[in-house]
Amino acid sequence: MKTNFLAGVIALMAVPVFAGDVATVYKFDGAFEDATFAVENAIVGHGLVIDFTSHVGEMLNRTAADVGSDVEVFTAADIFLFCSAQLSREVMEADAMNIVHCPYKIFVTDRGGDVEIGYPNYPDGVMQKVQALSDEIVKKAME
Repeated sequence: MKTNFLAGVIALMAVPVFAGDVATVYKFDGAFEDATFAVENAIVGHGLVIDFTSHVGEMLNRTAADVGSDVEVFTAADIFLFCSAQLSREVMEADAMNIVHCPYKIFVTDRGGDVEIGYPNYPDGVMQKVQALSDEIVKKAME
């Protein structure tokens, strides 16, 4: 009981380490594998289905030499793609061009042991509902 309470308090205190124009990113206190597991559980826990997991970090590391680079951008990085039928219908009925934002995504990155979880920032208006859902999911994963 104490552990769950403490985890809840910590999650409520979580603040983005970067909230610029492009993305909102939170520092995760744990391993990359724990963060990806937590994100998967948080998405599914919201009654959503993960359509695809893109292993961007593996791809960048695997192809670095092929493109003439020796830079390790990420130790590991995954992007989870998911959708909400109800929310997608709502935002696309408001503006059909909101299709450009679907599917929604949450990413987990590891840069030399610094693990972060984040999502893209969405435009003002009805897409802020997707922003709020993404933030809920990430905060749940941070617990």
